[in-house]
Amino acid sequence: MLIEPRAGRLAAWGNALLAGLVSPDEAVVAIVGDDAVHRVAGLPGEPAPVGLTLALGRLRALGAGGLRLALPAPGHPLGLSGPPEFNARALEAAEAVVCHGAALGLVPEVSEAGPAGDVHVEVVWHCLPVREAPPADVPSLGEAERELAEALREATEVLTRLDVAGSGPVAAAAIEAYRARAERGREVLAPGYPPRAVRVLELAQRVAALVDLAHGNGHGGAVSASEMAARGEALRPVERTARRAMVAAYNSAVEERDRGTR
Repeated sequence: MLIEPRAGRLAAWGNALLAGLVSPDEAVVAIVGDDAVHRVAGLPGEPAPVGLTLALGRLRALGAGGLRLALPAPGHPLGLSGPPEFNARALEAAEAVVCHGAALGLVPEVSEAGPAGDVHVEVVWHCLPVREAPPADVPSLGEAERELAEALREATEVLTRLDVAGSGPVAAAAIEAYRARAERGREVLAPGYPPRAVRVLELAQRVAALVDLAHGNGHGGAVSASEMAARGEALRPVERTARRAMVAAYNSAVEERDRGTR
């Protein structure tokens, strides 16, 4: 699972830019992060890929008043509204951005180049038509926060069982590293987001980190294929809850502005 999705950064800082709360340069620096460069291909009126600054300005001119995150997974088109062609591309990438106010969406294609130790990451956002309809399965912030409290308990219990089975101090150190990484959630959401959204995102990132650790911690306490399958089955609803909460947090700025204009 993507603990800090690129589509989330694009949605958050793109929303701040569209709302006039940050400058184009600030938004682009935050969106690109540690990557080398981001470009947007397939933008209406542009025959070749363009930079993020021009792309965000063009999307505004095309009617986009906000950007929403989608984090789909097999069997769970979270945040998507179609058509099937866009959904398939978004599912393959496991993330996408859907424009609010313009029937367009953006799906990232990530590539790496360079020798080991000096790898440069480039991202091309493919702009595609989307269906203007309510996004699938996105909860409110309140719903997400309530669901996360239970999900965190479930994820912690699974991870504890793995530790008891012999992961010991290695897993404990990994948990602390993941928690420190999750604390960066304060830097992900851009100006214009409500404090509750920051709180929900931080908790969702922690839950997602714990799930990733449980999945990546070798066989842990599982000594049979059936036990490994049971662990995956136990973690699946936890991971789904964390993804739903992330989408709710990143999309909250758009939802609040939309309610304010009704």
